[in-house]
Amino acid sequence: MHAIASVALAVFLVVTGVAHFLVPGYFRTLVPAWLRRERLLVAASGAAEVLVGALVLVPCGRWAGGWAAAALITCYLVSHVDALRRARPDRPRLLERPAGAVARLVVNVLYIAWAVAVAATAA
Repeated sequence: MHAIASVALAVFLVVTGVAHFLVPGYFRTLVPAWLRRERLLVAASGAAEVLVGALVLVPCGRWAGGWAAAALITCYLVSHVDALRRARPDRPRLLERPAGAVARLVVNVLYIAWAVAVAATAA
């Protein structure tokens, strides 16, 4: 079972990382304005996701890749907490309302747990 979870995490990371380059505009909207340098952050995080995904895909790299994925995804909490802080019930987009922002945060925490589980089972 852990091999399936590992390969799924690797594919998820690589596909999401590549998406950073295919639709960078979407990912730039997720970067809090106060962080600035949205283009650089989106490109760097996309490249990091591809590299970490490749590491998770290789069985001998799974332990390090799982922990690297957990750390990388944890960095994204900044974006989700900022979205929750700015969320308002009258916003047109669901992800900009409190319920949507909470959902983003919860899903991100689940991604972290997934990465930790991959790392833990690889040891």
